[in-house]
Formats: sequence, C-alpha cells, structure tokens
Amino acid sequence: MGKGLIWATAEDLHRNRGRVLSLYRHILRSLNSPSLPLTFAARLAKKAEVRAMFWVGSDERSLHNIADLIDAAEYSLSFLKKGQFPPRHIT
Repeated sequence: MGKGLIWATAEDLHRNRGRVLSLYRHILRSLNSPSLPLTFAARLAKKAEVRAMFWVGSDERSLHNIADLIDAAEYSLSFLKKGQFPPRHIT
C-alpha cells in the first residue's frame, strides 16, 4: 500500500485479489451449510446478494472501501461458520 495514498495501485489490487476471492468462495460455501434454516430458493437469493456485493466491490479503487469490503466479508463469515446470519443494521 502506498504511503498516504487513498487510491489503490495495481500492486494493491493484486495483493488483495487472492484474499477477496477466498472470502467470496468461503461465504458461498458457508451458505450451503445444513445448519442454516434456508429453503433452496432462499439459499439462492442469499448467494445472489453475496455475488452482488462482491461484484460492486470488484470495481472499487479506494483503499478504505476495499478494506471495508474485506472486513464485512470476514465479519459475515464468522457468523456463517457458527450457523447464524449476521445481524442486519438498518440506519
């Protein structure tokens, strides 16, 4: 990460790519868990939400927003591994 820069360089994007893809795959796999009380249609809808979140995040060039995407994915994954859904915060 460049010193004092808020925009991601090609090197920053490359460095985060593996981590973001790994989190994306883990979340999709976690949604298949039988401990989650989801019907087949609800499971597909949740997966579509995850895809949309990462699709929008893939165009992101701000270092802060990329870090926020990673933090949100790790937070969500921690709940999914326990068989729970992350709480929704409506502001």
